[in-house]
Amino acid sequence: MNITIEGIDESISQQIETALNQLNIDLNLELEHLSLQFISDDELLNINKEFLNHDYYTDIITFDLRDEFSKEAELYISIDRVSDNATQLKVKPETELFRVIIHGLLHLAGFKDKTETDILEMRSQENKYLTSLFHVKQF
Repeated sequence: MNITIEGIDESISQQIETALNQLNIDLNLELEHLSLQFISDDELLNINKEFLNHDYYTDIITFDLRDEFSKEAELYISIDRVSDNATQLKVKPETELFRVIIHGLLHLAGFKDKTETDILEMRSQENKYLTSLFHVKQF
């Protein structure tokens, strides 16, 4: 899979790329290209308003661009939200960043997070992949 990562330190990019390739296989996403854009709260809010008609901050927006001709997806991640969430959850910023990335790919695999049951399943899957791919022991 071809991966484009913009807006984050190079030192963490390789670890993210390795995990993304494994998630692509594990979740049977069949992606050929995945773009990750790390941006500010305000930039992600503008995308949320323009494309989803939502007027609130979020940590990630996932665009599934797969169709019969294309096997692509885009993840837009707010570094500001990730940092604030990490502080509130008392976890390392990298752990929260990895969780958000996993969350985006789980959406591509069809997982939802609208109901309490969906949220619990999403968290379970996030924790599983945090442990197996990023070796995070504490959430």
